[in-house]
This record gives sequence, structure tokens and C-alpha cells, in this order.
Amino acid sequence: MAQETLGDWGGTLATVFYVFLGYTSMIAYCSKSGEILYHLLNIPESVSGFLFTTVFTLLISIGGTRATDQFNQWLTASMIGLLVAIEVIAVVVGGWSGLDGSGNWGKVPATIPVIIFSLVYHDLAPVLCAYLGGDLPRLRASVLLGSLIPLLSLLVWDAISLGLSAQADQVIDPVELLMRVRWSGVSVMVEAFSLMAVGTSLIGTLLGFSEFFKEQLKSLSWNSSPTKTSKESTEFFGLRNWWGRNKISFTAMAMVVTPSLFISTTVPDAFSAATDIAGGYCMTMLYGVLPPAMAWAVHNQESKDSDRNELSRARPVVFAVGIFACGIVVEQVLLDFSAFHL
Repeated sequence: MAQETLGDWGGTLATVFYVFLGYTSMIAYCSKSGEILYHLLNIPESVSGFLFTTVFTLLISIGGTRATDQFNQWLTASMIGLLVAIEVIAVVVGGWSGLDGSGNWGKVPATIPVIIFSLVYHDLAPVLCAYLGGDLPRLRASVLLGSLIPLLSLLVWDAISLGLSAQADQVIDPVELLMRVRWSGVSVMVEAFSLMAVGTSLIGTLLGFSEFFKEQLKSLSWNSSPTKTSKESTEFFGLRNWWGRNKISFTAMAMVVTPSLFISTTVPDAFSAATDIAGGYCMTMLYGVLPPAMAWAVHNQESKDSDRNELSRARPVVFAVGIFACGIVVEQVLLDFSAFHL
């Protein structure tokens, strides 16, 4: 869409940012899964992150979309159940009493990349459309429900966080306060919920990003069938047939997973750096800067269309959204620049 509306430079720009987004997201998930499993099982972060990512890679590669979807539904249901239990425990502990507490708006800019990284899921749209067969009512329902449930959970958790923070003598992560509850099962529940949240996110990113590479490999004519030779045995020829059918999928998956695992296991604190890049730059450019520019280009191309008045009325909004997104990118550049010189 970027290439059709903005030309070759737009398509190239969107591709570059999407590739960076895919890799930084994967690095963040691989790194965070290793950190969580280290706290749960005391396995080194690099080993546990590698094993966690490998399990999901095999699930998608061998099990396919249907099996992955069934597992993801179970994972999501379990995650929601754990979240409800954690929030109930937090309310019982007294986490709902601090709604009138004060906040520090000066801390907001540094959280913007994580907010964007957590709430943007548009890169899953092509996979979702293909999976639901382009059924618009089902697509609308899935997007609406899929957004509403996390939103409600987030609002409840925000209220709980304010309450827990009001009970602390100093600024501290509300999760750490919650994990200080005498019953040790709370800490396990929090870590398990975090791991499930990473797993569901990893599935979506891995599916979407691998499909992107599949399309690129198909355009290179990798899907040609192997040439028969009379001297080949039936077993060997069957193996070659199997590889001919699946080599694009496995190669695409390897192109996604291998660099991500290498960086996540060798770079210290890869999660924080990856989320800052993904949220502050890649997602903001892909879903904040480029869409208004594309809409503006469409308006210019179709200025003689009958919907000209409707598009004209929307131009101030499109312009405002684009300026706001550019402001986020500039703010992130300034934050990174100042942190680099500290």
C-alpha cells in the first residue's frame, strides 16, 4: 500500500521499518522470556530464552496455523484467568484505595515507546484477514473484542497500581509490591502471566514476520519442484519432495528466529533497547507517520472523485495525526541522544 500511494521510496521505507520492527519485537520477546524463566526455574536466561523460542517456532512450523490457533486460544484464556486472579488478590491486599494519588506527568515521555509497543498489533492484520477468509463482520468482531478485553484489564490494573503505589514509602514497581505478599503463589502467578503474555505476542509476531519472508522468497522462485532422477531411491526422492514443499516455510522461519536469538542471548538488557527501538521508531513510523502520508497521497490522486469533500474535511485530522507521530519520533531521538551523552 505504501508503494502504491507514495511510490518506490514509500514502499522501501515501509519495508525497512517493518523488518526492523519484526526483529526488534522478536528480540524483545526472546529476551523477556529468558528473564522470566530464569526467575521461575533458575535456568540461565540465554538457555531458557532459546528453548522458549524454539518451542513456539516448532509449533508454528510443524503444527501449522490451526494447531497454533488452538494453542493460542488456550494460552489466552489461561492468561486472562490468571490476570483476573492477580487483580482480585491485589484488590484484597488493598490495591484499590489509592485512586486519588498524584502522578508525575514528566515521566510520560520515557514510557511512550513501551505504550506503543504494547498496544499496537496492526502487523497481525494480514494474517488475521487470511485466517478469517476476509469475513468483515468476523474481522470487526475479533478486532473489537480483542481490543476491548485488554483495555478493560489495563484500566483495572492502572487503578490497582495507583493503590499499591500509594502504600509504598518510595517509588517502586507495583508488581514488586504485589509479589511481597506473604503467600508465595502470587509471585508464581505474576511470572506465569507474564510468560503467557510474551508467548501470545511471540506467536503473532512470528506468524506475521515469517509470512513476510515467505512472500519475498516466493518472488525469488524458490518454490520450484526438484528435478527427478532415475537413480534416486523412493525414500530419498520423498525426502526431497518434502523439502521442496516446506523449504520456503523453514527458511523464512530461520531468517526470523536465528538473528533474534543471537542478539537476545548476547546483548545485555536487550529487552529495554528493543522495545525502545520498536515502539519509539518502527511502530511510530509504520502506524503513525506513514498512514497519514498515504492518506494524503490518496486524496491528491483522487481529488476529482465524488468523495472529495469527505476527504477534504478529514485532511486536518490526518495532518494532526501525522504531526503528533512525528513529534513522538523527535522526542524519542532527543531522549536517546541525551541518554547517550550521560
